[in-house]
Amino acid sequence: MTMVIIIQMSEVSKSTLKGKMLEYFRRVEETGEELIVTDNGRPVLKVVPIRVRVSTASVFSDVRGRVVYLEDVLTPTTSEWPET
Repeated sequence: MTMVIIIQMSEVSKSTLKGKMLEYFRRVEETGEELIVTDNGRPVLKVVPIRVRVSTASVFSDVRGRVVYLEDVLTPTTSEWPET
């Protein structure tokens, strides 16, 4: 029999965190969701995953050279999007 523990990730007290810290940390790593730690109901810590920054060159590398511009990209679009 497998036991599944559902943890509310948005907020946890210090005392609860102490007993299940590894579970909470793994969940933050897996989901990327932040965890707020409270002391007597008052937020005192925020646990956040470290996110690796990805360059725009690597994000768009698979489409580089395949994009076709049908007109000058610097052409004003005021006729389509009026200025406010």
